[in-house]
Amino acid sequence: MSARTALGAQGARAPVALAALAAAWLLAGCATSRPTAPADAAAAAAATMATSAPPAWQTPLAPEAGARAAAPGWWQAFGDPLLPELIAAAQQASPGLSAAALRIEQARAARVAAAGALLPTLDAAAGASRARTLPGAPSTDSTSLSAQAGWEIDLFGARGAARDAATARLEAAQAAWHAARVALAAEVGSSYVALRACEAQLEVTAADQRSREQTSSLTEQSARAGLAAPAAAALARASAAQGRAQRAQQASACASLVKSLTALTALDEPTLRQRLAAAARAQPHDQPRAPALALATVPAALLERRPDLVASARQLQAATADRDAARAARWPRLSLAGSIGLLRVSGDSGTTSGSTWSLGPLTLSLPLFDGGRRAADEAAARAAYDDAVVQLQGALRGAVREVEEALLALESTAAREADAGIASEGFEASLRATEARQRAGAASLFELEDARRSALAAHSALIELRRERATAWITLYRALGGGFAAEALAAAPRTLGSP
Repeated sequence: MSARTALGAQGARAPVALAALAAAWLLAGCATSRPTAPADAAAAAAATMATSAPPAWQTPLAPEAGARAAAPGWWQAFGDPLLPELIAAAQQASPGLSAAALRIEQARAARVAAAGALLPTLDAAAGASRARTLPGAPSTDSTSLSAQAGWEIDLFGARGAARDAATARLEAAQAAWHAARVALAAEVGSSYVALRACEAQLEVTAADQRSREQTSSLTEQSARAGLAAPAAAALARASAAQGRAQRAQQASACASLVKSLTALTALDEPTLRQRLAAAARAQPHDQPRAPALALATVPAALLERRPDLVASARQLQAATADRDAARAARWPRLSLAGSIGLLRVSGDSGTTSGSTWSLGPLTLSLPLFDGGRRAADEAAARAAYDDAVVQLQGALRGAVREVEEALLALESTAAREADAGIASEGFEASLRATEARQRAGAASLFELEDARRSALAAHSALIELRRERATAWITLYRALGGGFAAEALAAAPRTLGSP
């Protein structure tokens, strides 16, 4: 369409130009459909997950009293008030969560930009000039103020596909934040359970050390009185030294776990130690017991609630949209421009002012030759789509494996816990009886040391088994998504530092 300019009396045509320009803007709501709709991409992702998941769990979880679904408040059921506080502190201070929140902001900005590309553009322009057409002729001054509009009509859906890709990537970033949040909670929970188990082991080794030192002292006195052989005194001293070494080693392991929690929570170490000591006093001689979790019967239906799988599915949707955008880029492009404004021209002959408008040009561009660039872009997008499919399938298989391994660990610890408890009680009773016999002279020091080693090993095994079982429940909680649901995507933080 050719441009028209109206000055003076022709300014009456300005309303016609305004109507034409408004009609061009209204066309922005009439974008055509593209080859693949977002719903189709979501269906393809869901189909990929459904076909990659096994029909049922191979290690079913036996029903347990008090079983509950994985939920964000699951940590409260531990009965240890310090654990949720430590998790909250870690999530507030985590650089990984902060980085994930920043990636959400980047993806959100990219989506706004991609959505804006579908709409017409409007720019304001102002200009002033002075001109003289012939030597000695009077000069002419002109000023103008205009609004200039432009719009590329999304005929084949390239820009719509780019918007869908940006939306999918935003949701993937939000799901990745949730995945990082669940993983961090599980890491803090596992570290806390390990610390409490270490402290329980430390109590056992401390009691064992005191017993060894008492035996060593009594044996030394007996040896000096000639009632015990020097070899027995040497054995007792060696046993006491071994007890001190074991206690020191266990204390070092516990200190290392405290420093790990310090790094995770960003709490200063003296404050953390005070809170840990208060929690230990509130629950003396007791390890945290994780509450049981309910498990769905169909892996695919359950694992759709894992945030990392949701992120992979959204990445597949984004790759689908990128493929469609690359395909649409090989088709013609249609664009429309227009403007409306005011013009004032001053000269020796007087001043003239009026309105100006233009509608057009309406431009259709057809790609003819680009050296194979567009075809290469489409091939790369197709390869990226295939890679996203493979990544989603691999992520789903890995998620199924994590659940199966956690279920296997729970099944194993459940089968061993009763026997481990019986063994610990039996060896402890045997140790006490041997100590009494040794003090009465009816048992040798070698028998006492053998009974002590057996009791210590049995008690340590029971503590480790309880830690292993609690950790297996935490692993299962993480493997089941930690209470995440797709509708929780909007709950991801909009600003840094708000987990």
